[in-house]
Amino acid sequence: MHTYMKRYIKLLPVVAVAAMSLYACYDEKMDWYRDPFWGEIDPSEIPLQLAEKISRYDVLNAYSTYTLGVGISLDLYMNDDTYQALVDENFDEITLGYEMKHAAMVKSGGVIDFTSVDKFMDRLLAAGLTVYGHTLVWHQNQNATYLNGLISPTVIPGAPGENLLSNGGFEDDMTGWKTNGSGIQSATIITDNVLVGDHALEVKISESSSAVYSAQIQSEEFPMIVGNRYQISFYIKSDAPGAARISLMADKMFENQYPHNNAADGDQSTVSTSSTWKQIVYDGDNSNTGFVAQSATGQFQFDLGLVPGVTYYIDHVYVVDLDAEGETNYVSNGSFETGDLGDWVAQNSGAGIEVTNEQSTAGSYSVKMTAGANSEDPWDLQLQSPDIYVTTGKDYTLSFYIRSEGAGQGRISFPGLASEYPWMNWQGTGASEAFTTSSTWQQISVDLDDLEYAENQFSFKLSFDMGYVAGMTYYVDDVSLVEKVSAAGASFLARTSGPIIIEKSDEEKAEIIGEALENWISEMVTHYKADVHAWDVVNEPMDDGSPYNLKTGIGKDLDSDEFYWQDYLGKDYAVTAFNLARQYGNPGDILFINDYNLEYNLNKCDGIIEYVKYIESKGAQVDGIGTQMHISIDTDKDNIAQMFSKLAASGKLIKISELDVQVGTASPTADQLAEQADMYQYVVDMYHQYIPEAQRYGITVWGISDHAKEHEYWLPDDAPNLWDSNFVRKHAYKGFADGLAGRDVSEDFTGELEY
Repeated sequence: MHTYMKRYIKLLPVVAVAAMSLYACYDEKMDWYRDPFWGEIDPSEIPLQLAEKISRYDVLNAYSTYTLGVGISLDLYMNDDTYQALVDENFDEITLGYEMKHAAMVKSGGVIDFTSVDKFMDRLLAAGLTVYGHTLVWHQNQNATYLNGLISPTVIPGAPGENLLSNGGFEDDMTGWKTNGSGIQSATIITDNVLVGDHALEVKISESSSAVYSAQIQSEEFPMIVGNRYQISFYIKSDAPGAARISLMADKMFENQYPHNNAADGDQSTVSTSSTWKQIVYDGDNSNTGFVAQSATGQFQFDLGLVPGVTYYIDHVYVVDLDAEGETNYVSNGSFETGDLGDWVAQNSGAGIEVTNEQSTAGSYSVKMTAGANSEDPWDLQLQSPDIYVTTGKDYTLSFYIRSEGAGQGRISFPGLASEYPWMNWQGTGASEAFTTSSTWQQISVDLDDLEYAENQFSFKLSFDMGYVAGMTYYVDDVSLVEKVSAAGASFLARTSGPIIIEKSDEEKAEIIGEALENWISEMVTHYKADVHAWDVVNEPMDDGSPYNLKTGIGKDLDSDEFYWQDYLGKDYAVTAFNLARQYGNPGDILFINDYNLEYNLNKCDGIIEYVKYIESKGAQVDGIGTQMHISIDTDKDNIAQMFSKLAASGKLIKISELDVQVGTASPTADQLAEQADMYQYVVDMYHQYIPEAQRYGITVWGISDHAKEHEYWLPDDAPNLWDSNFVRKHAYKGFADGLAGRDVSEDFTGELEY
């Protein structure tokens, strides 16, 4: 529009005015005609059409006395100039719909990637807008793979060799074991706090202990072969943070009496312990090649005296001769410990195939395979091994570990063998082709008898064909193909008994998830402390069917991004979340709890108010309650009024956090658009009527326009926003602006137009 150039409209008799477009304008100045009956017409008396009225409204935040926000897409804001301009001109504060949530920010291994949000934040702050943090604790849009991985069962693979200790599990009391040092208060065989079998060793350290060697548990002797390499491993936990190490007996010699492998604190060469079982492996001084025996017998000690007053639990102690004669694994890089695929090849990569440290059964890595959204055939997701060279006619055993994020299915094919699809009876289920998988690690082991190559083939491959279930993610580890050896001919105990799977206790899960919650909140709030001063701390806690109770994921078939913090931390999870946000944020930060359908289910509205009271009774402070208000043109208006009345009575700041009004179609009629405008205005009117001015945090509308790119995932077949699909103001824009202003702003408009 050209603001300062007046243009005049040639006025016809009133009977003709209605038929003339009031948007018409001409470059030349026109004369006014006088109607003999009505007399001279003043331009200010010209009636304005609705579209003209809407076009003459100011930007939205010109009518607001409180924070006016909008929920947006980071990608659209950064890459669409029209979209960005509407955001910058009309609003004070933005909420990112997805990009600041746990699933978007937390990557493999729990690392938080701030890169894209930081760039967005710089651009937004330059435009003079603020950011509302959305959301810290929710049950959806979580990196559930990472969180579930933290509390997944402990998997103890079959032994890599025969245990040279005869009583490494303390099943025969303390036979062969001795105590040494004044720092030991007691050493007892127990039947609780056991990892494997029926017994474990409990060692209580005295309050006076101060030196690591003042409390020692001495192992039984075990036979060795001079020059062979040995590995020592054990599982340990403690009732408080502790420190443990092993020392090797000087007269039962390895090349180093005090191994520093896996050491955490340098000179003491100890490793930290906690209330969670932890495996500690000693296999050489950071070389992972094993201890080389210097005598015919070996012996070691647990040195536990560094931290006074701690109680330790020890189980599953193993000593293995790494050079004992035995099986050869013919699968190269079968445990993926190189950290990459190496010579493994993704034939069809689906949604992605990569080596990851998110999950593993032994060592640090496994391979992660994710099927595509349209995957349906096994070959839609394929990973092939390097060439495998074996002797034809011999018998072999194939084994591997596998788990999936839900109920999965897979098969193995054998390119290069005479029978590429042997249709073996996987897992004894009777299924000839496919095996099933679940969220628990399992070992699958199959005999391949009398192997025979295809014609002119001298090697074959294993092909993991995992494309049966669309979107499913699998983890595969420890792939092994070994020659079958009879029990009589075996020189040591090979991995034939399958893995030991130890579920974590509820207490262990609570501790682990509590730490993950603190890491997430502390890093997010600290990182954005300078720029974000209001947070959606807890989102959608209340159950719809039982609105005075919390939601739960127990007994549900969860989506891949669902994780219910409250199922592990209990009712006080929100208490913890608010305390953490307060601890790591600014003193003046405004912290909200937020939920939906509070206007639809008034009992749910009462429930969240009661939950706020509970949270505060536990010592945390909740500043505000957010009501989302994803409503429609036929939402019960009386319920809306009652909801605001109840929320006002809480005394908290009240925010309309995600407002949109659905019309039920992507192509609404003029009447539906008018009803939508009326509902937008009604919501704002009731907010003003029932929420005292001091309690009004503000209103956030959810989305800018009805354009399809804004509704790919949210209300795709509707038109819920203030701008239409071409970014043109709708009737709803006028209704919303009139609500903000508290009056019909267009009453002041006249026929004197300025362009």
